Amino acid sequence: MTDKELRAIFCKNIKDFRIRNNWSQVALAQKAGVSVNFINDIESGKKWASPVTMVKIADALDVQVYELLRPAGLPPDNLNSIMRKYADNVNEALESVRLAFLKETV
Repeated sequence: MTDKELRAIFCKNIKDFRIRNNWSQVALAQKAGVSVNFINDIESGKKWASPVTMVKIADALDVQVYELLRPAGLPPDNLNSIMRKYADNVNEALESVRLAFLKETV
């Protein structure tokens, strides 16, 4: 993966998590303790966040830092725990996995 590809994933994921929370850039900036212009620059790919700022943004979004760098389309991390929980009811498990996957890719 190139630096450019990683930055594109990072930009998209921050925006996707922000939208999933129904937050404006202003709201995310306030919660992360950074400027609105900085959030805008990150989401548009103009700037890159330091590790400390990545942690602030991840904390504000209530996700792990690696989730900001994770390519879309990967199954959710909790896939195995979902399957164990619903092992007695395969249809319920499959529906839960489908919903969890959709939530991760929205």
